Amino acid sequence: MINRDDLELIAVARESRGHAYAPYSGYRVGAAVRGRDGRIWAGCNIENVSFGLTICAERVALGKMVSEGCRDMDRVALYTMDGSVPCGSCLQAMREFAGDPDRVLVFLAGETGPPRVLSLAELLPYGFDSEVVKAVSVK
Repeated sequence: MINRDDLELIAVARESRGHAYAPYSGYRVGAAVRGRDGRIWAGCNIENVSFGLTICAERVALGKMVSEGCRDMDRVALYTMDGSVPCGSCLQAMREFAGDPDRVLVFLAGETGPPRVLSLAELLPYGFDSEVVKAVSVK
């Protein structure tokens, strides 16, 4: 299920993890997002002493993607020490640019073991999208 392009995406996330700024938690995260156009954007977590200002790696990569003109995500790779899942805020941020959440794959890689592969829909089965907001705002 994991092809050469997916391995490249995971490698970009791993490299990006090395740039993480995590002096408070020590939990460094690297992310890489591939747009449907094939371009890849990398991000790392950036902590702040005012914890609410911390930015997750996934949202850094998504912000770079959007700021460079892409709004349709194809794949996401995360690299952490233990292959953990994204937080709920990041999952919902991914949902915004996923189109069909069943189509978008998320690779969860860590320092040991093979990467896990899940769809965004599996990770966020009840996420809301613009259709829900449009339906509510019309009423």
